[in-house]
Amino acid sequence: MSTPGVRELVDRARSGDARAVARVVTLVENGAPSLREAMALLAPASGHARVVGLTGPPGVGKSTTVTALVARYRADGKRVGVLAVDPSSPFSGGALLGDRVRMQEHATDPGVFIRSMASRGHLGGLSAATPQALRVLDAAGFDVVLIETVGVGQSEVEIARAADTIVVMLAPGMGDGIQAAKAGILEIGDLYVVNKGDRDGAEATMRDLRHMLSMGGQRALRAGAGGGSEGGFWSPPVLRTVASNADGIDELVAALDQHHDWLAESGELDARRVRRAAGEIEALAIAALRGRLGSPGDDGRLSDVARRVADGRLDPYGAADELVAGLTTGEPAAHQPDL
Repeated sequence: MSTPGVRELVDRARSGDARAVARVVTLVENGAPSLREAMALLAPASGHARVVGLTGPPGVGKSTTVTALVARYRADGKRVGVLAVDPSSPFSGGALLGDRVRMQEHATDPGVFIRSMASRGHLGGLSAATPQALRVLDAAGFDVVLIETVGVGQSEVEIARAADTIVVMLAPGMGDGIQAAKAGILEIGDLYVVNKGDRDGAEATMRDLRHMLSMGGQRALRAGAGGGSEGGFWSPPVLRTVASNADGIDELVAALDQHHDWLAESGELDARRVRRAAGEIEALAIAALRGRLGSPGDDGRLSDVARRVADGRLDPYGAADELVAGLTTGEPAAHQPDL
């Protein structure tokens, strides 16, 4: 049975009330007790928004590109949500950059919702709360949700699991070609954008990108006829933009549309969303188990098995099995015999 206050808040969020949407996202970030109820009420309305993730090294112009994309989608009459993940303050844990700093020209547009989220030490370029916040914006009726990551370094490619389409951004003169290969982002991008394309070296950066992508081959996923496929496969394009004056943004939106069509025709859109849900469920389950480990009700299980491992009476694998068995059944696990 739902709480009237929570149901009212969710109903307002689903109707597009920006204040209500912001309050539900705050529930997500704070892990509030009423979050479970709110998410259950939002679930039937989710699954419609197109989710585009933008990632790349710091300084390539991700925020400027997001601003240009918001303007372009709004010109088409689409409602747009933005989740901009920022580094965290080491003191407060909050985002170092905020809504007022970003994208001020869209701040008063009722068809745009912008939220800065602190990474809070979470690796992968996103915030741990991003998947649930995405669900809130989806259920609130936004047509497009743009996710901007923290400046991505090596191995920080979690955006690949969070978005339908991943845009990898680079800029000339930053040594990004080699860094992109090291970071693994050449393996996750669906589109590649060389921003600040009016600078010297832009053509060389695009050429290097195309060369490295050709060595990696096409996406090993068959698509239906047409769309963005070549012989049934998606070949990631390399585009040039100057986001500060919106040059190349129309071409970027066209490529995003083409990729979305390919996803739908190939069945990959559904597959990606199932993988996204699986990752979200796994993260929540692990968090719940971790919470039980640290709760007063864990009966000292972790301390007990840790002491026995430290004393050499139990191996770590056996200890982990014992601990998981106890946590998942709710019963104290039977101790293995001491050596």
